[in-house]
Amino acid sequence: MAIFYHILWSNVAPLTLMIAIGFSMQRLFSLDIKTLSKLNFYVFSPAVIFQLLRTTELEMSLIWKVLLFVVIFMLLQALAVEVVVKMRGLQGGMRGSMRNSVLFYNSANYGIPLNQLAFAGNPMTLAVQILVMTTQSFLPNTFGIYSVNAHKLSWRDTLKTIFSMPIIYVIPLAFLLKGLDVEMPQPLQTPIEYLANGFIGTALITLGVQLGSMKWRFDKRLLGNVLLSNVLRLIGGPLLAALAIWLISATGLFVFDRLTTAALIVSASVPTSLSSVLLAVEFDNEPEFASQAVFLSTVFSIVTVSFVIFILHI
Repeated sequence: MAIFYHILWSNVAPLTLMIAIGFSMQRLFSLDIKTLSKLNFYVFSPAVIFQLLRTTELEMSLIWKVLLFVVIFMLLQALAVEVVVKMRGLQGGMRGSMRNSVLFYNSANYGIPLNQLAFAGNPMTLAVQILVMTTQSFLPNTFGIYSVNAHKLSWRDTLKTIFSMPIIYVIPLAFLLKGLDVEMPQPLQTPIEYLANGFIGTALITLGVQLGSMKWRFDKRLLGNVLLSNVLRLIGGPLLAALAIWLISATGLFVFDRLTTAALIVSASVPTSLSSVLLAVEFDNEPEFASQAVFLSTVFSIVTVSFVIFILHI
């Protein structure tokens, strides 16, 4: 019960307050959601990834281990969500929005504080979480963009959009500078730090603005899709993460110690990412479904994440 209240107070309450600020601002001033979305995609998100990758100590063996886990885990999740998409008969933009709401999870402003809480600031588990967060930043800007545009854009136009995203250049650049031990000049480092610190607040306010602009109509099919998305993300996520670790271990490629295993399962148990809302808003693809999926999964995660941590005996 203590971990339940701690997650509620330390993770969900601050997120909810920031979302409420965005919601109120939208109701009072009718903010431009497209401008906020572009700020997140092109400015704040690349800055926080660049900053974290450059300042976190990462071992090559851990990098390969986590990357293999992510590949297997994402394939398992993709298979599960495709079964649901087929069973529900989802068409057009809803197919991509459902995929994004399950495949992309809140590994940054929810996952990192949760990791710090659950593992008492352990540097190794934090490194695991940052590697997961890096992949979760890369995928929405590549596969996520393809997923929401595949039904309305040609391959050429979709690829053009993907290659216009700064994050796909920022990640290799950060690794390169870190590998070469290049010191950032202070006139560049200071703005990057300012922007990185602004990422979480801006992303949460953007979600609040989107929630504030919705009609919140009752739609049985929309609600059914949202709840299915939440089940796949909050319950299916940690279960499939455990399966992915078992499959890798069975091949003998890598051995996962208890702490790494726990960190990866906890990382997979967090709610739907804000990226799914940003994608939905930026490309006008089922923003109401995406916003409700993020909001409700964040609320339900109070119970589900607490249960995962309890089961793992962290």
